Amino acid sequence: MFNSTPNPLHDYPQIREGVRALVSQFDSRYWQDLDEKRAFPEAFVTALTQAGWLSGLIPEEYGGSNLTLAEASVVMEEINRAGGNSGACHGQMYVMGCVLRHGSEAQKKDLLPKIASGELRMQAMAVTEPTTGSDTTKLKTFATLKGDRYVVSGQKVWTSRLQHSDYMLLLARTTPLDQVKKKTQGLSVFLVDLRGEVGKSITVRPIRNMVNHETNEIFIDNLEIPVENRIGVEGEGLKYILDGLNAERILIAAECVGDGYWFLERACKYANERVVFDRPIGQNQGIQFPLAKAYVNVEAASLMRFNACEVFDRGLNCGAQANMAKLLAADASWEAANACIQTHGGFGFAAEYDIERKFRETRLYQVAPISTNLILSYVAERVLGLPRSY
Repeated sequence: MFNSTPNPLHDYPQIREGVRALVSQFDSRYWQDLDEKRAFPEAFVTALTQAGWLSGLIPEEYGGSNLTLAEASVVMEEINRAGGNSGACHGQMYVMGCVLRHGSEAQKKDLLPKIASGELRMQAMAVTEPTTGSDTTKLKTFATLKGDRYVVSGQKVWTSRLQHSDYMLLLARTTPLDQVKKKTQGLSVFLVDLRGEVGKSITVRPIRNMVNHETNEIFIDNLEIPVENRIGVEGEGLKYILDGLNAERILIAAECVGDGYWFLERACKYANERVVFDRPIGQNQGIQFPLAKAYVNVEAASLMRFNACEVFDRGLNCGAQANMAKLLAADASWEAANACIQTHGGFGFAAEYDIERKFRETRLYQVAPISTNLILSYVAERVLGLPRSY
């Protein structure tokens, strides 16, 4: 019997039990059916929203639960530990953070209560572009101020959950790159009301991918955005976006931790039950050692996640901790995935065991939302003080 009780310092039993009770209603068959149909888990996301789990980071004054990031991370962990995929819903939890921390009081009062109740979904961010990738300062989408409106044209890629969002955050350049003192300046963030714009000024091209994840390439042609929909100061948008990405990386680290536990639970159960040569295969050290090592690394990644949460919740700069948590957790979940599929042998590739689905899903986190190589570059330069490589 797999026995992994949460660290007593990071137990949060009420949250874990509450989330488990809800997500247990959506079993492996539910997720496999969606995977086969390439469908969005609408019932699952609606249930989480109605239960209030996705509004956890919104303060009570705006209708949320005012959870700490540590508590919110447990929600994401438990979803994935139960075999679910938080990628369909985590944006609803953290995208609004840009409004919460940098938006005007009018924007907060208008949007946050509706996001908390589920009346509005804002779980899409349009940042990455096909020709610039991670070199965000060189993005080409441009917003021109004309009177009381910005007119925006450009192209974005890997814009996830847009088809299931009412609002989207958009990062666009408002001052040409050759006219700013620092390349990080001159970028602004906007709230885009997608209702009425998709199919008009915004063209959406879905991107079929190796996991059942709704993501898109979008083409923006003369999109008009009211000035009051700009978040914060014009030209300072990049730092607003980066501020929110720390929370994203920590929450995704928690999802990877959940995946890691899921793989290990499945692998240990199978290793105890599968008998070959008159003995359980789990009796063999060739099976035991990879699973034990994977478990140690998942536990270590979980601790780094909580360390990053603590720094974030204290309002301190958590860039290093957020990046390290995401790296360790992504590596740990991928290690656990490989150990799990190896333990199952050929059956690990059979869809009915559900391992190959989760195997594909957790592989994503080696690449997105930030690649492991960029994290290593960040640590090398920002933490170790090594020369900038790019």
